[in-house]
Amino acid sequence: MKCVIFDLDGTLLYTLKDLQISTNFVLEKYGYKKRELNEIRKFVGNGIKKLIERASEEKDEKKLKILLDEFLIYYQKNSDKNTGAFEGILEVLEKLKEKNIKIAVNTNKADICAKKLCEKFFPNLIDLCVGETKNNPKKPNPAGVLEIIKKTSAREVIYIGDSLVDIQTAKNAQIPCISVLWGYCDKEFLLKENKNCANTAQELLDKIFQEFKIM
Repeated sequence: MKCVIFDLDGTLLYTLKDLQISTNFVLEKYGYKKRELNEIRKFVGNGIKKLIERASEEKDEKKLKILLDEFLIYYQKNSDKNTGAFEGILEVLEKLKEKNIKIAVNTNKADICAKKLCEKFFPNLIDLCVGETKNNPKKPNPAGVLEIIKKTSAREVIYIGDSLVDIQTAKNAQIPCISVLWGYCDKEFLLKENKNCANTAQELLDKIFQEFKIM
């Protein structure tokens, strides 16, 4: 069985604007400085708690918990307002399905939010989604990847992501990684960290088929 594991934010979905709006809603409500889109871009990738920590610069754990809880309530209701699949991604997933390749998502986004977005934007295309929960450690811990491999019984696995965290996750799980260059990470940085990169959805699909030796 073959399986492709995708990161979600910045890889399959453009989510940055909704993350900014939800973050700024909480920051403004509690008297913190609002953040620009490029600032949010730098803050994402390590889970929602880290996003709120970085955006608020708050050190007090009790105050952070209030901000985080409020963010989750707001974001769950508004996570899909300005969010959508990157160009060509739906076609990539459909082509993988045609080849009977399992498709999974492994993300540092809260599990409940990740599943909601996958169901809305990729109905019947994602076989398994593993997001952050209390029992599932964040990437680059490979626990989510290993869970997916076990549940799909996959013998050949490729990881697709847009950040250093994704490269590290794949390395920790001992599987190959293809980095996409349309996400939230600096392109030049990614090219230095991973020689196997894709500029477009079609190029990504070609690289996946090449890795799996599919003609």
